[in-house]
Amino acid sequence: MLLLYHTMPFLNTILDIVFPVNCISCGKSGMDLCMMCLKNGAEAERETAKWIFPIFDYRHPPIKKALWLLKYKGKKKFANIFAEILYGKILEELSDLSIMENFRNAILIPIPLSSKRYRERGYNQAELLCENLVKLDENVNFKLEKNILIKQIDTKHQAHILNRSERLKNIVGSFTILYTGKNIGLIKNKNIILIDDITTTGATLTEARKVFKQAGARKIIAFTVAH
Repeated sequence: MLLLYHTMPFLNTILDIVFPVNCISCGKSGMDLCMMCLKNGAEAERETAKWIFPIFDYRHPPIKKALWLLKYKGKKKFANIFAEILYGKILEELSDLSIMENFRNAILIPIPLSSKRYRERGYNQAELLCENLVKLDENVNFKLEKNILIKQIDTKHQAHILNRSERLKNIVGSFTILYTGKNIGLIKNKNIILIDDITTTGATLTEARKVFKQAGARKIIAFTVAH
């Protein structure tokens, strides 16, 4: 195992030579999506609930393509790239919330997939974002809890439903808290940060927020890569 660990950088270098990585937007070599193109991504301007903080406009082609590759094609490196931008946004908001609303020692919660969807995909992109966020934060501002919020119903893809009221109906009752003694103690009177890749109508995040409110959470906010 030790030998494998030390040879990984070398193997990655060889793979980069054989299968060169280029930015999906400008074509620059070295990264799947370079920071310059990422920073030039169109900001989210469409209205969302005040407690939801999206970063990019999903209609911007490079952002849309990168999220599609992350979500459906296993391009997990994009989770690391997007987490860096998300982290900056989270710190920006926390700097105000920690003073104005005593929003400290938050619990980071990824929006879960149903067990069926997880088996099909093999990973949860929101969870990947969270794992990269905690690496950046080193448990200073929040800690990750992956097994609290559960998606108990395999609902129809929200992206396939255009009507907001239908999206709300589709997602109602799909989330639950995995109740253990530990989880109850973690949630009650605690601050929660929800993480997802995309928000459209906010129906998924709103339903998750409702579940945490019912479980006694103090304040819930959410961050997404795009809207």
